[in-house]
Amino acid sequence: MERHFGFVSTRIAGNDGVSLETGKWAAVLYKMGHRCFYFSGLNDRPGTVAFTCEEAFFQHREIEEINAGLFGVEQSIREIHDRVGVMKNKILDDLSEFVKKFSIDILVVENALAIPMNIPLGLALCEFIAQGNVPVIAHHHDFYWERDRYAVHSAVDYLETAFPPDLPTVEHVVINTLSARSLKLRRGIESMVIPNVLDFSAPPPAIGTSLIGRVRDAAGLAPGDPMILQPTRIIPRKCIERSIELVAHLEMQEPVLVISHPSGDEGDEYRDVIIRFAGERGVRLAFLDPGAGGIAAEFSLEAIYGAADLVTYPSSCEGFGNALLEAVYYGKPVLVNRYPVFIADIEQRGFKLILMNDAISSDIVLGVKGVLADRLGREEKARINYSIAAKYYSFDVLENSLRALLERPGLRGVSA
Repeated sequence: MERHFGFVSTRIAGNDGVSLETGKWAAVLYKMGHRCFYFSGLNDRPGTVAFTCEEAFFQHREIEEINAGLFGVEQSIREIHDRVGVMKNKILDDLSEFVKKFSIDILVVENALAIPMNIPLGLALCEFIAQGNVPVIAHHHDFYWERDRYAVHSAVDYLETAFPPDLPTVEHVVINTLSARSLKLRRGIESMVIPNVLDFSAPPPAIGTSLIGRVRDAAGLAPGDPMILQPTRIIPRKCIERSIELVAHLEMQEPVLVISHPSGDEGDEYRDVIIRFAGERGVRLAFLDPGAGGIAAEFSLEAIYGAADLVTYPSSCEGFGNALLEAVYYGKPVLVNRYPVFIADIEQRGFKLILMNDAISSDIVLGVKGVLADRLGREEKARINYSIAAKYYSFDVLENSLRALLERPGLRGVSA
């Protein structure tokens, strides 16, 4: 039986992790015979299936002012709370219109009830859910208590009410086992773990040598130098200084680290920090995304991965690891820091990776050089990694998980 799923988030656009996973869930739900629609503040889906509520965007001027009045301070003024109420009511009206317009049977809330980037959106969702309009899947990618920027605040009531809410018509989904434990301990809420996935049933297209050459030229790589790719946003927890340190020790003719993504929603302060650090270490940063002042807006993510010789993933903290799955999908060797979720959920799968523990040691440098010099070894490990990922992180795994989720008491009857 066809059902209408309504995805709700502050942003459903671009290549951030939440938007990417939204697209994957939607693709699998379509395959299962359902239809999907999208409600957000920034939306790049076709107008025939999308509803844009500008106030739902975390970078809306009013939302930014509300956040400034609630986070990083221990007391807030009455005016801020009045503005929260006004914005909440506007979003609630739009949310009701969205559900009515597209005959939504079930809402899938993507991280908007986990991270308080838009408190009025979270409160509007809670009020709408409490009215018993439609059942809800709350898909949590990370929680506010995992982020330092939310440690100091004057929003206790809001956070305890909506991030996330404990309501009987909400089924909670997290992307790793550590989050499941944390949610249970902090809020007493049970959840289902569904990891991030990729469509490993469809191998990536071959990238021609001409396109690879254009990517390398755009990055300013010297002939014969390896392309070291950092395929993440430019934010502190990605620990890009570790990748810079690696490149500084690889004895390249012209040391370059290629960075594929912009700063995102956390400002440019860290970008300035790594530019200074790279200069001190004699490494040039090649930004490929136009949002980071990049030089190669015409290159797809497929082309950038296709040109890479090694992917670095030195993060201190990740909700799961989209970029790690992408690197495996494109058959690239990966240097991975053993961040907590990797240790808990991924390491046991047996991927053939270069592993580090929070620092670039001489052994790590030697290991990277060895991998770069061993083409046959790289190809064999790539085949092994692809097979492992297809077993544990494929669209088939997601489909099976969604079918099980839709059989839960609050959602039963929604499955195909």
